[in-house]
Amino acid sequence: MTMQDLKVTLIQTEPAWEDIHANLALFDKKINTINEETDLIVLPEMFTTGFSRNVTELAQDMSGTAVSWMLRKAEQENADITGSVIIKEKGAFFNRLLWAKPDGGMFSYDKKHLFRMSGEEKIFSPGKERLVVELHGWRIMPFICYDLRFPRWTRNTDNIYDLALFVANWPEERSEHWRVLLQARAIENQSYVVGVNRIGVDGNQYAFSGDSSVIDPLGNILFHKKNKESVYTIALSRDVLQDYRENFPAWMDADNVK
Repeated sequence: MTMQDLKVTLIQTEPAWEDIHANLALFDKKINTINEETDLIVLPEMFTTGFSRNVTELAQDMSGTAVSWMLRKAEQENADITGSVIIKEKGAFFNRLLWAKPDGGMFSYDKKHLFRMSGEEKIFSPGKERLVVELHGWRIMPFICYDLRFPRWTRNTDNIYDLALFVANWPEERSEHWRVLLQARAIENQSYVVGVNRIGVDGNQYAFSGDSSVIDPLGNILFHKKNKESVYTIALSRDVLQDYRENFPAWMDADNVK
């Protein structure tokens, strides 16, 4: 498909703690407030529960209400929708990013880097494969929260992706790291970067400032929102991306690291 400008909607809000039904209703309302056409709607990490380790009570399988809701909303909005949820599969638990398409297609990415400072690695199984989703000619690679700290995993070798997407529950006490690393990933990979985080205080009493952001391949911050509810749609420019890669082709000299 010929590449065109891509419209992306970021939803920054405060999810209800460990309440799947309430959060599906919350994001249903937020999505319904989008008053312009969009291609992709991005929700935070664990958007149905908050960053909970109560997996025995909260985990769903791929036929659960979260998956069916995402597929239904994608069809209704005629837009791709993505965000992560707690999934149980074959006796294991995953922090899984789901990517629903209007035609009923579903892709997934399991979080590779599990946040050991909260014991995430003791409960969840890590993912092993990266994911690239194509949308209107764009190649999009989604990641989850702590993945942001690992540039080797997010490396854009040979321009395999045009947009890196990070969904998160990133605490306010390390918000400066979030902002700097998002910008660094855009610059070093010569790609757009979108980061969607939550706000408010969760059930573990961690505070979140959001700081959801959009950054272009040159490192320019196109959008940033701190501590406030936001439903924001932005158009990513194909020409900015292609012209920069052509006129400053640093990607051609990247190290071939396996």
